[in-house]
Amino acid sequence: MTVIELVVGGLSCGHYVRAVERAVQAHDPAAKVAVDLASGRVRIEGDLSREQAAAAIAAEGYEIRPG
Repeated sequence: MTVIELVVGGLSCGHYVRAVERAVQAHDPAAKVAVDLASGRVRIEGDLSREQAAAAIAAEGYEIRPG
């Protein structure tokens, strides 16, 4: 199991949190996803690589930011 942290732009409410959780869990159903709306940080514990997680979230229309 790996831990990944990403900074995601455009997260402003619970709807977006659930969308990010669903996007990640579509690729790794057992992944634990924690989203901090204030900072835009998404922490993922699971079996996805950083690239896979970023691609899954970006496919939902969210911007992956450096950081």
